Amino acid sequence: MTYCVAAKLNAGLVFLSDSRTNAGLDHISTFRKMIVYEKPGDRFMVLLSAGNLSISQSVREILQIEQLKDPGGEAVTIWNAKSMFDAARVLGSAIRRVHDRDAAALRHADVDFNVSLIFGGQIRGEKMRLFQLYSAGNFIEATEETPYFQIGESKYGKPVLDRVLTPHTPLDEAAKCVLVSMDSTMKSNLSVGLPLDLVVYDADSLHSDKIVCIDADNPYYRMMHNNWGKKLREVFDSIEDPVWDDAHTDIPLKMPANRHEVLRKICTPEDKLI
Repeated sequence: MTYCVAAKLNAGLVFLSDSRTNAGLDHISTFRKMIVYEKPGDRFMVLLSAGNLSISQSVREILQIEQLKDPGGEAVTIWNAKSMFDAARVLGSAIRRVHDRDAAALRHADVDFNVSLIFGGQIRGEKMRLFQLYSAGNFIEATEETPYFQIGESKYGKPVLDRVLTPHTPLDEAAKCVLVSMDSTMKSNLSVGLPLDLVVYDADSLHSDKIVCIDADNPYYRMMHNNWGKKLREVFDSIEDPVWDDAHTDIPLKMPANRHEVLRKICTPEDKLI
């Protein structure tokens, strides 16, 4: 499994992926889930992948040569697309080509055609855009209301994103947020692990010098990992324990007077009340 997250903010884009792949406890490997497509001054794009590794690697390879025909008959690739939407269409076409080639054989081997992708960036002349693509090659786009996408093992890292990220979040704060999201995921799921790949892109720059690989020896990551756990515990300890019945507290936790009747209504006949 894997975990990838990307956010589209007013100030730029942030991408983060882990690199752990496993096919059972005895087959754990490291493979990069991020690839950067950059033509400085013209376009900057990042692709994150999750799902079946052989499928995602095939899609990435075919994407380099995949073409679509525009209404004028010109071949459109990710390198000459005039918009990120058209570049996402090329990526969707690459997914469908791999599906047409491999899906039947995979189905015969009882393997699902499973791939999820996040694709975002900026092409000169238009604003930044961020897309999530599915196994059918279709996609959706990030909005003001939903400024981030996750793929892979996403549930453990979602709460902090929902609480922190908005379109107005500064880039450095957003980078910290997605790293906390990743750290929370790694804490709860052994199929997600270091090293991590992080890209931070400043809006309208059409290049990035903030591309880093983060391993267990990275001092910032060690500091963040240790402090996040410590601060969570401090906040948890600062909240009063619940009290029952008529015990004194400034904020009582009271059950309704007819609590046994309430429990009877929500229990099945086979359940027993304590």
